Amino acid sequence: MQLKKSKYMSRVSLQVQGAAQESKFTESAGKAIGNQQSSVPLLNQHKRWLLMALFALLVLFGQSAATLLGRLYYVKGGNSKWLSAFLQVAGFPILLPFLYNTKNRKNNSTEQTKPPSPIVLGSIYMVLGTLLAAVGMLCSVGLLYLPVSTFSLINATQLGFNALFSFFLNSQKFTPFIVNSLVLLTTSSALLVLQNDDSSGSSKSSKGKYIIGFICTLLAAALCSLILSLTQFAINKILKRQRVKELFDFLIYESLVASCILLIGLFASGEWKTLTAEMNKFALGKTSYTMTLMWIAVCWQIFSIGIVGLILKVSSLFANVISTLGLPIVPILAVFMFKDKMSGVKAVAMLLAIWGFISYIYQHYLDDLESKSRKKDVSSNEISLIQN
Repeated sequence: MQLKKSKYMSRVSLQVQGAAQESKFTESAGKAIGNQQSSVPLLNQHKRWLLMALFALLVLFGQSAATLLGRLYYVKGGNSKWLSAFLQVAGFPILLPFLYNTKNRKNNSTEQTKPPSPIVLGSIYMVLGTLLAAVGMLCSVGLLYLPVSTFSLINATQLGFNALFSFFLNSQKFTPFIVNSLVLLTTSSALLVLQNDDSSGSSKSSKGKYIIGFICTLLAAALCSLILSLTQFAINKILKRQRVKELFDFLIYESLVASCILLIGLFASGEWKTLTAEMNKFALGKTSYTMTLMWIAVCWQIFSIGIVGLILKVSSLFANVISTLGLPIVPILAVFMFKDKMSGVKAVAMLLAIWGFISYIYQHYLDDLESKSRKKDVSSNEISLIQN
């Protein structure tokens, strides 16, 4: 009897010890996971912010430099709208090494999604490429007929159009800050319509040409936002994945389509016949003419690389916001480079546009905080489940 009792007691003690060891193991495992989740994401977060800063600088530099060089081309004697539009997309071969590197990387993703048919992809590239060619042509006309400061301010409406298209295509919600941003950006553009020829600082532009430039620039901002929203829609709903390769595929193939369309337009319009005379009459010389054209193409591709990086690291919406951050840069530089006049109406329009930008990015900041709080709740629930 005592022997059975002692065996029973030993079994109970072993079970108790085993349960205690198991609880200690789960507790230590939970702590280890908690430490890993607190240290590793911290390093990843710093790396993410550094990459975001780098891509943002590429966007700001590329966009500002390309816009100013595009205006310089016209001011110093250039007159080909088709060539100016072609240069905005013709530098896409620079991106081919990036696409090659992405294809050689090992794909660690476990998601297995059936790729769309070549006909579907070809149709997407054709539509986006045609829209991109239209944007290039409209921007070219806008830069020809408008001071670069006015051109840049009108482009700020791209944020408003992006919110509008994202509402219909990508289920973007309208918050009070978004609505406030839309109202401010719309008011800013409406004020620029009141500009007259004298205050615009351009003696070449008549009132009719100013209106044409204004409408073309506004349409370009709308189409550019539509391209971003359609790209995000195609990646999320058709490809159902967002990787570096897909983004570079979109960028390269739609640029190829746009380049072919604009090149056909250049020869069909007959503007190619005047390019030699244009180069000879360029105020800064033949070498500067060639370098100006080359750097316009390069700077637009630097902008494209930054945009792709921001879309990957954050979102297409944030990439659009950063591109609008260059809003005050171009008008201020234009005052010194091209002697653009900063009239009272234009200054008020710039302040309203900056206010709209701040309202827009503050909403993004609130969304980011909400997303982080959700991730923390999920991670804390996982730790509690392991401990239990």
